[in-house]
Amino acid sequence: MNYQELYNQSIQNPEAFWAEQARQVDWFTQPQTILSSDETGYPLWYKDGSLNACYLALDKHIADGFGEEIAIIYDSPVTQTVKKYTYNEVKSEVARLAGGLVSLGLKKGHTAVIYMPMIPQATFAMLACARIGVTHSVVFGGFAPHELAIRIDDCKPRVIITASSGIEIDRLIAYKPLVDEAIELAEHKPKKVVVLNRKLGARIPFKKYDVDYDALIYGSEEANCVPVESTHPLYVLYTSGTTGKPKGIVRDTGGYVTALLFSMQKIYGVQPGEVFWAASDVGWVVGHSFIVYGPLLNRNATIVFEGKPIRTPDASTFWRVIAEHRVSVMFTAPTAIRAIKKEDPNGEFIKQYDLSCLRTQFLAGERCDVATLEWYREHIPIPAIDHWWQTESGWPMIANMMGVEYLPIKPGSSGKAVSGYNIMILGENGRELAPNEEGYVVIKLPLPPGTLLDIWNDNERFQAGYLNKFPGYYFSGDGGYKDDDGYIYITGRVDDVINVAGHRLSTAEMEEIVASHHSVAECAVIGINDELKGQIPLALVVTKLGEEIEHFQLQHEVVKLVREQIGAVASLRDVVVVNRLPKTRSGKILRKLLRSIADGENFQIPSTIDDEAIIGEVKVVLELAKIGSFK
Repeated sequence: MNYQELYNQSIQNPEAFWAEQARQVDWFTQPQTILSSDETGYPLWYKDGSLNACYLALDKHIADGFGEEIAIIYDSPVTQTVKKYTYNEVKSEVARLAGGLVSLGLKKGHTAVIYMPMIPQATFAMLACARIGVTHSVVFGGFAPHELAIRIDDCKPRVIITASSGIEIDRLIAYKPLVDEAIELAEHKPKKVVVLNRKLGARIPFKKYDVDYDALIYGSEEANCVPVESTHPLYVLYTSGTTGKPKGIVRDTGGYVTALLFSMQKIYGVQPGEVFWAASDVGWVVGHSFIVYGPLLNRNATIVFEGKPIRTPDASTFWRVIAEHRVSVMFTAPTAIRAIKKEDPNGEFIKQYDLSCLRTQFLAGERCDVATLEWYREHIPIPAIDHWWQTESGWPMIANMMGVEYLPIKPGSSGKAVSGYNIMILGENGRELAPNEEGYVVIKLPLPPGTLLDIWNDNERFQAGYLNKFPGYYFSGDGGYKDDDGYIYITGRVDDVINVAGHRLSTAEMEEIVASHHSVAECAVIGINDELKGQIPLALVVTKLGEEIEHFQLQHEVVKLVREQIGAVASLRDVVVVNRLPKTRSGKILRKLLRSIADGENFQIPSTIDDEAIIGEVKVVLELAKIGSFK
């Protein structure tokens, strides 16, 4: 069956389509009701089915005779450690931790916060919670105490599971003092804090609520899997909200498991037994879906990588991991590839490794500019697939479905709508736009299985943020268009469109052009306030390592490029060179923060920022250039 046939089936008869996919899942109770709705009319999948995600990720494979296959590969260049765990070993670790959590009073319906670095025990903790029906909420390790406290108060965990420390390239971050401070700040007080001592030298202040991780496991019996309803919340994952209060995205169990199996097989095209690597963190949705649950459900060895694409120790790390562990399919953010490209523009490190095992490279998390895509394909001649999804969706919405049919790649497009997603482009009036007309990217309800169930304890916000703008549709918050062939182009968040003297222009389109300049490693284009034109674009660029080009010459050439490809209406005059761009830890450029800095507005530093020092660096550059509010 080709892509179009499969897609048409999923849209024309979603109930029959997803009933068929659910047969791939080993349910405890096979669902009879495939599609229904909750009291608000929002779609629910498989509501009368019961299952357990941990059972499907571990126990099932052991029962099928694959207990001695490798399940998890821990590769930590920051501690110079490589360790492999079989399914039998992972199950033993997980079941004993689950037994320990039960001994602390946890049971189905409770919540637990996991605040850990990229170590195997983070995945064990997630699976242990799933095993006993406890809803986990993973908070990115190293988040400030204030941010952790907000999440503690929102999801009210009975237990926090943490580690003594994480490592940020060459810096030790003591987690336990951060957890203690967060508990001090929070109104809700967890009963226990389970602490894994990594023995790396970090301070571990002892509190009465502390429980040693190793002692807990040593003294515990293995817990069995607890059947849960399909709609039971597997996890709550917080994503930044426009109000400043994080949104707790709720994910169900049955729909999610079904969607992830479908993703691994039909989108990523991975066969059971192969090695799959998502170079992300368990604190983000990619980590939940494609480091932990997706690969393990599909019986793929998954890599837990504690490091960075550069400086651990250098820009060769990714290629070393791929070659050493024989990775078949990889997924990372374009930001990671841009960082490698900046350090190694000619791909010299790539030549040192045998990457013949790598079949496909997937990219997501931040728009993939054409220049980065072309650089990758020049040096590693395999399909490099940009695809698009959100924390809310939990799995890809737009992609090239490599497990179904490899469609021609159109640089700049994330591909076509994935089966199950009836993606449309609507105008302000709610009407569908013609091909090549830019508008709002929406998905007609019902969303397929595995997408968000609700916002934790805030259905009103869920309705207002996603469903009210265009009734009957999920509003993605992104703008874009479809071409005549059905390829979808995401042009960025709707607030990334700027109005220059009455002309609505996409900063994403300008970024694409700026990034195509041979000296530019990465860039951000933002709209800043202008008395005459309302807004004008500003380009902030990071040049490639070793590039010798005068700033004046670079500005002249970039402005010329934009003028040639968009026209004088773009009014791009200001191009500044910065050492780094402010980003989240998952690699997204903080454009809203850049706009606030340039416009002299008050701003709150996002909790997800990678390095606060970059804010000062950007301010100095704008002051020297006398741009925006610094004139």
